[in-house]
Amino acid sequence: MACATNAISLSLSSNPNSKLSSDFIPKLNRPVNVSLCASTSAELDPGRLFLSRPIGLSRRICANATPVMDQSVGERSSSVPTIVEVDLGNRSYPIYIGSGLLDQHELLQKHVHGKKVLVVTNTTIAPLYLDKVVDALTKGNPNVSVENVILPDGEKYKNMETLMKVFDKAIESRLDRRCTFVALGGGVIGDMCGFAAAAFLRGVNFIQIPTTVMAQVDSSVGGKTGINHPLGKNLIGAFYQPQCVLIDTDTLSTLPDRELASGLAEVIKYGLIRDAEFFEWQEKNMEKLMARDPDAFAYAIKRSCENKAEVVSLDEKESGLRATLNLGHTFGHVSNRNWVWIWRVATWRSCCSWHGYGC
Repeated sequence: MACATNAISLSLSSNPNSKLSSDFIPKLNRPVNVSLCASTSAELDPGRLFLSRPIGLSRRICANATPVMDQSVGERSSSVPTIVEVDLGNRSYPIYIGSGLLDQHELLQKHVHGKKVLVVTNTTIAPLYLDKVVDALTKGNPNVSVENVILPDGEKYKNMETLMKVFDKAIESRLDRRCTFVALGGGVIGDMCGFAAAAFLRGVNFIQIPTTVMAQVDSSVGGKTGINHPLGKNLIGAFYQPQCVLIDTDTLSTLPDRELASGLAEVIKYGLIRDAEFFEWQEKNMEKLMARDPDAFAYAIKRSCENKAEVVSLDEKESGLRATLNLGHTFGHVSNRNWVWIWRVATWRSCCSWHGYGC
């Protein structure tokens, strides 16, 4: 059921000096009736998120033939990870999804090249998961040495000055071409660590360990890396694929509610633009997702990653099809990333799907 009351309005600037973005904006045609709803006119309640099935959505092509998870599934959790493969020929890699994966040391260790690892994280995530990741990399593997660099947290630090801190640490630690970079954090950390790995010594191995919903279902998959420039967002970067993506759903337990709901807008996006059955599943399971049900979340992440992986395998460097996944990104990049705007973008994403294309 869609909600029309207390909707947050969207105001788009026509200022010609607005920052550019590398994201592509498809042409607008026709909206669907989907919205995120606020409990008051000033604030959205992360616990209230309603969906309405778009007219004509059933005509869209689904990502794959994987059946939608039955409603009854969710009473049990398994330590065996779900694996989604990103098919890029000899650069293909797995996405591991599940609970407690940071305790399964072999998953990370088999993707580490050489004997030196640099973990790139931030001031928010380091106290929560850095020691756990170091343990996963070194337990039973004493020949591996792990260094770390802890960056300030926030989009405003996604720049060349902060990136240089990664290079400084790598050079000071005498890392060579056989080293491995590990991105531990959300989208900003993943983008910066990936770009650093692409550039350091002209390319070294790297692994993604995303800790936010947004990063787990989108930015960690597909090899987009980079930093911002004062004149625009994501204008400096590279397409550079990781060796693997490890998604431990337990990391979502420390994610703030608003970050969680904001990331769910990215999950909804896949249903809106290319996977009707997944969208129907979301309608039935949104309460479980908002309650952080581990099995529901594992499925939602899996299905999202399957959609993303399929698109990336068909259009790795965004020459056409992959641009449709930028639904809502450009509008968000125009602004400062405050919470009100994040919710406006979430609302806009949900309201602007155009038979498989969106803005």
